[in-house]
Amino acid sequence: MKRRDLEKHLRQHGCELLREGSRHAIWVNLKTGAITPIPRHPRIEEKGTIRAICRVLGVPVPRQA
Repeated sequence: MKRRDLEKHLRQHGCELLREGSRHAIWVNLKTGAITPIPRHPRIEEKGTIRAICRVLGVPVPRQA
């Protein structure tokens, strides 16, 4: 899954970019206050990584993952 597609999915479910780091971007769910890093790779290949990000932020897993 492309990072851009994951970010779009997170925005649709109430999440927002908190800050950019050199290797990770930090995202926050504004409803729950949950915070998690997202790797800054063009593609996130491992489905487990996508599921873990969504689980921490409290959003549903996208269909492509």
